[in-house]
Amino acid sequence: MPPATKTFTFICGADDFIVGRLGTKRYAALAAEVPDEFARETINGFAANVSEVESAVNRFREAVQTVSMFGGRRVVWFKDVNFLADSVTGRAESTMKLVEDLQQILESLNPDETAVLITAAPVDRRRSFPKWCEKNADFTLAGGEGDNITEALASLVLTEAKVIGASFAPGAVELLTAKIGPNTRLLMEETGKLATYVGDGVAITEEHVAELTPNVAEGDFFETAEAFFAGDLKWTLGALHRHFFTGGDARPVISALQNRNRILLQIRALVDAGDVRIGPRGLDGFPKALATHAAKFTGATEKSSFNLFTQNPWYLGKLAGNAKLPTLRRLIDNQQELIATFEEIIRRPHEQEEVLREMAVRCLAA
Repeated sequence: MPPATKTFTFICGADDFIVGRLGTKRYAALAAEVPDEFARETINGFAANVSEVESAVNRFREAVQTVSMFGGRRVVWFKDVNFLADSVTGRAESTMKLVEDLQQILESLNPDETAVLITAAPVDRRRSFPKWCEKNADFTLAGGEGDNITEALASLVLTEAKVIGASFAPGAVELLTAKIGPNTRLLMEETGKLATYVGDGVAITEEHVAELTPNVAEGDFFETAEAFFAGDLKWTLGALHRHFFTGGDARPVISALQNRNRILLQIRALVDAGDVRIGPRGLDGFPKALATHAAKFTGATEKSSFNLFTQNPWYLGKLAGNAKLPTLRRLIDNQQELIATFEEIIRRPHEQEEVLREMAVRCLAA
């Protein structure tokens, strides 16, 4: 029995930017087959409430039922659909009924008359409509599964680099995604900036990324954490001065230091137990440690400094290998100092920089 004809194209994913990029390319290919520009139509599917969902679905219905003015095929792009997500609007009973109406519209499509492209992000794939689309549409899950976002971001960077004729040396992509985080738009901009800086034919290295890319994932106070755990008192005091000179607050600095300290505490515990070893490629033995210990972190599956195994393994290796890993006692003392510093800031709210400077001297001057 021949496979069923795919009557429309459905692109979805967790990140609207990745989905949008793929959608733009697919729409350009479809539009190239329709020379009449009046036979091409884009419908905005972004909806903030049920009323807007209804308006969007109705506009889409009208678009696919419209006959081309000069005959021939039409192409309709239902763009930026967001009401398929696990959100207040997406869970509303009225929205569910409208999604059923949308499915009926798609079931009655004649692909020879109208080419339809739908791009949606985010999407709750547990529901029946995405499952139906997966079976009946030319289906693409942009960026891969949600729990593999690190690999998806790295793949996105490498794809963009290939498009603009750039390349990355080993470790550079991982450092870039660790510093930027899941901000796909900024990742694209940084890739282009780095490629322009190094010039044609030169690979982007870790040194380039470290020097030129901002620490967006942890904010401006990332520098303080880097300096503190490198054991460099002068650098730490300078980073604190720069942070407070621009009107910064102590709380994000303490949070960054505590998050880094928690991660290093867990790495040190694994190293001391013999479960992992700090090697030239990061944490040797980490996959085995993950299989042994990850299940013990009950209820802590989201990315968090409280659960070492939710972090990027490459990033963990960089944290542990950038400087000599502190002893377990030193890390516990750091945690106690950070708690005491927070309490001191409550008592001296107008002397935040001084309090943090005193803490840095106590920890690093010894």
